[in-house]
Formats: sequence, C-alpha cells, structure tokens
Amino acid sequence: MTVDGISHAILQLMEKLLEFSQQIGPIWSAVLATTFTWFVTALGASMVFFFRTMHRSVLDPMLGFTGGVMVAASFWSLLAPSIEISERLYPGWSWMPAAVGFAAGSLFIFSLDRFMPHLHLNFGIEEKEGVQSNLHRTTLLILAITLHNIPEGLAVGVLFGAAYLGVEHATVAGAITLAIGIAIQNFPEGIAVSMPLRRQGVGRFKSFWYGQLSAIVEPVAGLVGAVAVIYIEPLLPFALAFAAGAMIFVVVEEVIPETQRDKYTDRSVLGFIAGFLVMMILDVSLG
Repeated sequence: MTVDGISHAILQLMEKLLEFSQQIGPIWSAVLATTFTWFVTALGASMVFFFRTMHRSVLDPMLGFTGGVMVAASFWSLLAPSIEISERLYPGWSWMPAAVGFAAGSLFIFSLDRFMPHLHLNFGIEEKEGVQSNLHRTTLLILAITLHNIPEGLAVGVLFGAAYLGVEHATVAGAITLAIGIAIQNFPEGIAVSMPLRRQGVGRFKSFWYGQLSAIVEPVAGLVGAVAVIYIEPLLPFALAFAAGAMIFVVVEEVIPETQRDKYTDRSVLGFIAGFLVMMILDVSLG
C-alpha cells in the first residue's frame, strides 16, 4: 500500500470515529476512548504469555517513548488549548488558568506520590515511597502505575468534554488523537508492569492480571474529567492545564528516573524523542 493509500485510510477511519463519537455523546466517548487505552495496556501485559522476560535494552527505550508521548500531549493537546480558551474566557489573564491549573495538577500528583505507598519500576523494595506499609512488592508496583494513569484518563475526558462545549481550540478529533497517543504509549507500559512480575516468579496469568489492572483507573478518570468540564465550563482551561501538570510531574518524577538506572540511558533518550515526535505529528496532522 502506498503512503497516499495509508493516509487516505487513516483519514477515513478518523471520519468514522468522529461520526460515532457525535452519535454517542462526549461522556460515553470519553469512557470508550479510555477503555480503549486500558485495552492496549492489557494487550501489552498479554506479552507475558509469550515471553518470560524482556531485556532492559528494549524496556528502557519503551519507557522513554512513554515519557515523550506524555510531554508532547501535555503541550499540544492540553496546555496550548488551555491558553487559547483562556483568551476568550479570561481576557487579559489568559496565562492565569494555565499557570494555576498546571501548578494544581502537579501538586495533586505530588500529594498522592507523597502519601500513597508505591514502588517505581526498576527500583528495589527498599526504595518504596509514600507512607510506610507492609504491602507486597506487586501491590506497590500496581499502585505506582495507577498513579501514572490517573492524569492520562483525566486528560482524555477533559478534552472530550471541551469538544462537546464547542470550544474553538478543543475538538473531538483532538480528543481522539490524544486517546490514540496515550494508547500507543500504554502498550509498553503494560509490558513494563507484567514482565518484571513474571521475572520475580509470579505466574503468567497473575502477571497479566496485575499489568492490565494498573490502567483500569483510566476509564474512571476519563468519566470524571468529561462530566466536570461539561457541567462547570469555566473550569475548562484550568482542567486542561491540571491534566498537563499532572502528566509532567509523572514524567519527571517517575518515568525518566526509571529509564536512567542501567546502561541504556542513551537509547531511553532516543525513545523519549521518538515518542515526542509521534505524538506531535499525530496531534498536528489529525487533531
């Protein structure tokens, strides 16, 4: 198939998705889109049925890719629309909602990170964070990735809600594009949870179960985000920036450190750049 043929097929698929989204409304669109991102996480976790382990030379660049997607989405899909919308809702103060929302989102995840017991991937059990607990390593890993997934689901939901309100710089196409970008980076995320568990001797099915479970929070967060902005429109630019701040905090505090603990740091950086480029291209060309 030629490049033109692939582009035409993608555009046709996007048109069908747009039509379907308009038929079912923003709330169901947000729930279905975030269910899709959960499904791709489960798909990644299912790799544990075919492989016992995955070398860090592969896993670290995948995690880097995840970080790149999240950073690009934070700007093109969330912060930029927040500032543009604020110019209409808060003339003369267009910077304020983005700044306040971004800071609030960062502080929200900081608070969860400070108090929720969890353990980042590739970290030893002695490096667990949050309040002291006797939770099993597996539970701590799941809580860490769950923390990671809250802002992703929230971002998709908020964008669908914004599109429903007819906001000029927030479109259904942009929301679908964001969901696609997050789904792409969720695949390696599912692998990153299930493979280490399998390597520690956990059974294949349990490793898969815990891997997919880490993303089950995304549909819930998507629903909350969509409902919140639909019924409280002035919150919209704050909510977009809130999701961006939450995602940036996760990238800097969690994703990047996880990729810098072995000898494959350069590959991880290249993975980050690749993820950033993919999300940027998706958002600019489809959103």
